[in-house]
Amino acid sequence: MNLRHAQICELGGRSEQQDTLACISEGPILFAIVCDGLGGHMGGEQASRMAVESAVASFQANPVVDRETLIGHLAVAHKRVQEQQSEAPEFASMRTTAVAVLLDGAKAIWAHVGDSRLYHFREGTILTQTRDHSVPQRLAEAGEIDTAAIRFHEDRNRLLRALGSTGELKVTCSQKTPVLAGDAFLLCTDGFWEWILESEMEAGFDTDPAIWLQALEATLKAKATGDFDNYSALAISFTD
Repeated sequence: MNLRHAQICELGGRSEQQDTLACISEGPILFAIVCDGLGGHMGGEQASRMAVESAVASFQANPVVDRETLIGHLAVAHKRVQEQQSEAPEFASMRTTAVAVLLDGAKAIWAHVGDSRLYHFREGTILTQTRDHSVPQRLAEAGEIDTAAIRFHEDRNRLLRALGSTGELKVTCSQKTPVLAGDAFLLCTDGFWEWILESEMEAGFDTDPAIWLQALEATLKAKATGDFDNYSALAISFTD
């Protein structure tokens, strides 16, 4: 199968970029990661950048597709952010979300912490998506609010997990999942998915990831106003 990918990482209505992403390969194995930093001026940018750099280095040292290895890449990033918190008091509150995927031509494994998301598509239809580690997601799962209300809930930015939080890292990780021709993955920050409905992701789908992201970004720009968040997305597609 042929694998293609494309990415966007934009300021939105903000003056500082706190999103960081990367997509690299070692032989037939690809590693993609998207992070959205938290923690005030410069702290968010620092946290997301360090997390991505640390996770990429961990992948390059051990490029295999299994759950323990992927969780390990995020654990390395988590530890690095914690170390920086200790080394520089001004960054003591910095955190970052993370969503990452390991894949080759036959299988994929993904993991996330926080509210950056992964969507798995098959022939343009969403098969599965990650569930946010956030207060609104917990309310939706308890039946107290509708899932659609998560996007603009007053507590949407209250995360229950993040890289750099106190203690051991808690990661939600998938099992190995078969990858077929026609499959695609979309990794994105909340600044991206808050403006784009799942139905719009499907409606704009294209097997060319650059064209797909272009269509989705146009949808976002048509809706977003004012001081809207940084937005980032990484699309990966598989074709015959």
